[in-house]
Amino acid sequence: MAGKTDKAKGRIKEAAGALTGDQSLKREGKLDQLVGSVKDAVGSAVDTVRDALVGAPETAKKAARRAR
Repeated sequence: MAGKTDKAKGRIKEAAGALTGDQSLKREGKLDQLVGSVKDAVGSAVDTVRDALVGAPETAKKAARRAR
């Protein structure tokens, strides 16, 4: 959720900077969008790892049964 918020905020800042000719504000908007993209990517990675760890105990039990 935070990533999407940063992206939206960044788009607004970038547009405002473009309209007013404020290059600093435009760059700040692009940076906010990048930060939002990174937050989304990290959140996806965390979800993937969490899902793998939740399934890990069951996978370990199955492997132990096969090894017997």
